[in-house]
Amino acid sequence: MEEYLDQTFGRINFSQQPLKKGNYDNCQFLNCDLSGCHLSGITFIDCQFSTCNLSMALLGATVFRDVVFRGCKMTGLRFDHCSDFGLAMTFDQCTLDYSSFYQKKLKKMRFQQCQLKETDFTDADLTSSVFDQCDLTGTKFDNTVLEKTDFRTACNYTIDPERNKIKKARFALPEVIGLLAKYDIDISRS
Repeated sequence: MEEYLDQTFGRINFSQQPLKKGNYDNCQFLNCDLSGCHLSGITFIDCQFSTCNLSMALLGATVFRDVVFRGCKMTGLRFDHCSDFGLAMTFDQCTLDYSSFYQKKLKKMRFQQCQLKETDFTDADLTSSVFDQCDLTGTKFDNTVLEKTDFRTACNYTIDPERNKIKKARFALPEVIGLLAKYDIDISRS
């Protein structure tokens, strides 16, 4: 397996020039197009992806260990197919619509200014994670561990407290009303 250390990949369309299988350690990907690429079996450790398009990339057994994504388009990614070993990622200003984190252990994960429309967190463990200024429209939380998770600046979420573990999770008004959505009640200020 090829080893890539401390390399920078800039403005490469990997659908025309496929990313070679291997271990990428402390590498940077800048303005690259990885949409629809086969990233299965590739290991990324301490890597950064900035303004890249990874939409619909295949992630079978892909390793993401201490990886940062900034300003990336990541629509329709199946993170549930990634390797669980050392899984640790940070997302900053990314679009993660229609992605899946089904059954993933995502403790202390950080999502900052991200759009996560229709994203699936069913059976995931998001203990002590942060959704800072994130749009969670249609995002699915079902049997999800949300203990100590911070939703104070997140918006448009709907969470059923009876179907999720929310002990010591942090919420703020007015968005906390999303915890009552299933009851179909009318709430007014006075």
